Amino acid sequence: MGDPKFLRRTYDTPKHPWEAGRMAEERKLLEKYGLKNKRELWKAQSNLRRIRGQARELQARLRAGEAQAQRETTLLLARLTRLGVLPVGNATIDDVLTLTTEDLLRRRFEWIIYHRNLAPTPRGARQWIVHGHFSIGDHRVTRPGYLVPSADEARIAYSPTSPLSDDDHTVRAALRERLNARPVAEAAPPVDGAPES
Repeated sequence: MGDPKFLRRTYDTPKHPWEAGRMAEERKLLEKYGLKNKRELWKAQSNLRRIRGQARELQARLRAGEAQAQRETTLLLARLTRLGVLPVGNATIDDVLTLTTEDLLRRRFEWIIYHRNLAPTPRGARQWIVHGHFSIGDHRVTRPGYLVPSADEARIAYSPTSPLSDDDHTVRAALRERLNARPVAEAAPPVDGAPES
């Protein structure tokens, strides 16, 4: 196929530039998940739109009785299950159609770091990721928008070369205090390298 001549956008912008309700909802998601700008949100929405479109197309082809559609459905469900968006087990094409943008945003590296109490805020998690303080297994990951597969989630830890990997670091002590101050129902299970309560 060759190299593409021009880089193209991988997302779609909203149809109308000014809708107060949509803009307020976008602002809430930006603050909750620590996104840099609305472009990151639009990318997640476009990604979800593509996945749901593929699921609708497969549903129609399955009704027509195509054997290839069954294989493609199995691959789509396996990919989304590996990503951790769908539950392991008996996921169906209808489960794909019920996915929301937040389901994809919850798989972002920065949100998982914050949710596992490895960083004080989503924005703080983003900054620490870009500065190279976290790794998945042996690989340092510096992309906050990386969608973490569920198999790799347990291998997230502070990077061995990071000053934050020291348990006696002042920031780690502050994170432990914050974790102890949170109600029990709100606390997430600790991960390898996470502060223990």
